[in-house]
Amino acid sequence: METRIKLPVGIESFEEIRKYEYYYVDKTLLIEQVLEEGSKVKLFTRPRRFGKTLNMSMLKSFFEIGTDPSLFEGLHISESTQLCAQYMGRYPVISISLKSVGASSYKEAVDQLVDVINRETFRFMSLIEDPKLSAFEKKKLEDLLSDQMTAKTLESSLVWLSMILEKKYGQKVVVLIDEYDVPLQKAYMQGYYDKMVLLISNLFGNVLKTNESLAFAVLTGCLRIAKESIFTGLNNFSVYSITDEDFDESFGFTDNEVREILCYYGLEGHFGDVKEWYDGYRFGNADVYCPWDVVNYCRDHVRNPNARVKNYWMNTSGNDVIDHLIDGMDHPGSLIKDELERLVNGDYVDRDVNEMITYKDLYANADNLWSTLFMTGYLTQRGRVGDSRYRLAIPNREIQNVMINRILSRFKQEVSGNRELLGKFCEAMLRADAGSVEHLLAEYMAKTVSIRDSFVKSLQENFYHGLLLGIFGYQAGWSAESNRESGDGFSDIMIRARENDLITGIVIELKYSKIESGLERDCRDALNQINTRNYIQSLQKDGCKKILKYGIAFWHQKCRVMVEQS
Repeated sequence: METRIKLPVGIESFEEIRKYEYYYVDKTLLIEQVLEEGSKVKLFTRPRRFGKTLNMSMLKSFFEIGTDPSLFEGLHISESTQLCAQYMGRYPVISISLKSVGASSYKEAVDQLVDVINRETFRFMSLIEDPKLSAFEKKKLEDLLSDQMTAKTLESSLVWLSMILEKKYGQKVVVLIDEYDVPLQKAYMQGYYDKMVLLISNLFGNVLKTNESLAFAVLTGCLRIAKESIFTGLNNFSVYSITDEDFDESFGFTDNEVREILCYYGLEGHFGDVKEWYDGYRFGNADVYCPWDVVNYCRDHVRNPNARVKNYWMNTSGNDVIDHLIDGMDHPGSLIKDELERLVNGDYVDRDVNEMITYKDLYANADNLWSTLFMTGYLTQRGRVGDSRYRLAIPNREIQNVMINRILSRFKQEVSGNRELLGKFCEAMLRADAGSVEHLLAEYMAKTVSIRDSFVKSLQENFYHGLLLGIFGYQAGWSAESNRESGDGFSDIMIRARENDLITGIVIELKYSKIESGLERDCRDALNQINTRNYIQSLQKDGCKKILKYGIAFWHQKCRVMVEQS
């Protein structure tokens, strides 16, 4: 068997990927673009898991004094020999990530930030013995290595480190700050937001605004948050967000890059699935895939070509923004429910996007919520319809899936709190009262979103499947199983309902009708499937004396219910 190079799952170090021969999608064009773009400070905003940290590691490896030129052999940047001769390995580099700065209290968060500065300074600890530095400068280095540094020392830490490095190397410094906005996000969630804004503003102000030792700086984050005054006063400052055409292919994988990686690992036939599930993001003029998804998909399917498709990106952090959207469905006068229905059915909504909102404002109103969904990758754009107005849509199957799951999760909570309606529904099921079951089920569905024909067929059926399981799961004495093997196949839902000492068995087969007039026919087909495939077999073996067979067909928020008793 041909030995293929390893996939870099979870590896964010450019040096490690290149040194130990992991698969690398060449993004070194970014180096040229950073040098060609003249602004002193550049901020790139992208959703999480789109390669920001790896790109920052690449920039560090390229510019830092003492770099290994072989890391870039065979990559795009190596073709620019003059540029490499002029810039590669020529700069002292300060590189920090703020992704770990976030705690339940301001003091703890400050301690975490101090630790970040400590660890970066530690890389230059040998300078304490360097004869080029004065005793005062060496004392400053020692202060930056202390875990008890004062607030003043912390706020000026990066500018002092820059000045010392310039003194040592005779060259201005490149500053790289990854995930700059994470401390603000965490502070907002934990209630010390204003304090953290002031601290970060002072830290950035010193190193980015009043730092004569700065060659240039690159920052990354999810949101721009310029209104926080963090970047106030910067005269040479450029922001490149997901709406900008510049650098639009630098973060995320393009169609060609995905085809190449799939081809390399013998997964060419999987392109359709990967595109459906993980493509659909539009940055500037580029259509891109989420790299985290693609790499994880390849890893799983190299091991097992028949592995099921998973939600990778959505499972890497909390999804509070989705919960805020869904929680707003029932607000008086809210259009969110209608708009959410359109989105999950593959349609779009036209909304104004504000790229400069603060964390305080993220969920302040519906407009800000849509902006947040867009900037964090839960929605993407399908075209601009005004200066700041975009056509927003769900990018792919993965996020569509998760939105539906969150809707169903919220529905389950509502069901659990409505015991009266739940009891009536289950009683009607046991009485084999198809008319009442149909009426009550329609009442339940009115509380959720409408699923239309444009919706992916498997998701249509999964949605109603989940809806019913959510109802049955909260009924005392009921045990509901999904896709239980019985007879000559797998029934959609199988229930054992205990009444005193008796257990009633219920088998349910679900269908999604293409047209409203097909509801009755599809109900009969569902019952016929139960009978011909003998789905009641396992219930009979369990000794159930009463067995009910339900065929249920759905069309949008309408349904038809038929029942037979064995």
